[in-house]
Amino acid sequence: MVRPKYYTPKEVGIHTTLDDLWVSFLGKVYDLTPLCEKYKGDTLLKPIVQKGGQDISDWFNPKAKDIRTHVDPLTGCTIPYTPLGRFVHIPPSCPDSKWANDFGRPWWKDDSYCIGILSQKTRLIKIINTLTIQEQVLEVCSEETMSEILQRYLAYNAHAASYTWKYDGVNLDMDKTLEENSIPDEDEKFYELSMNDDSFLQAVHLYFNDDLTEA
Repeated sequence: MVRPKYYTPKEVGIHTTLDDLWVSFLGKVYDLTPLCEKYKGDTLLKPIVQKGGQDISDWFNPKAKDIRTHVDPLTGCTIPYTPLGRFVHIPPSCPDSKWANDFGRPWWKDDSYCIGILSQKTRLIKIINTLTIQEQVLEVCSEETMSEILQRYLAYNAHAASYTWKYDGVNLDMDKTLEENSIPDEDEKFYELSMNDDSFLQAVHLYFNDDLTEA
């Protein structure tokens, strides 16, 4: 089984335009850019675009995994709850011959838009390259394995896979998470003590693998 990709809220938050729009809800991340392209120019896109880059879990009933409903005080009918106004795939409050309902699955039930999982808890980690003495602080998902964190670090060092990753002098298991590698999450403790300086972060040290030294 292919492991899902995890995203931080900040990563979701940078996709806010009609041409590049992500949202998260009920713990998952959705790329709605294709939906925006399909319905470009339709006023029903407006509430979705307004919430671009944000979590919209409050739109949904977590048990039913469907749009929340409420009773219309005027008609007494149960209708979708859309505080920002009706949006794509939500039917009109009254019968309307102009409304086409042949779109198939509504977008919030269409897994083709789902691109990954929203991290339940992110954390900061410092990575120190012992060869170049360069330091980099990364925000990572607590659910990510070291191999997945390595993929994030490639943006700062394209040769990251050529290093041995260690914490407190012990080789890290790249198939395990930080916590599983006995690197505790101390973010809350740092926050309580007002120790927000990067110097207090747990540090992972990278040692370059020089094959010439191996006899």
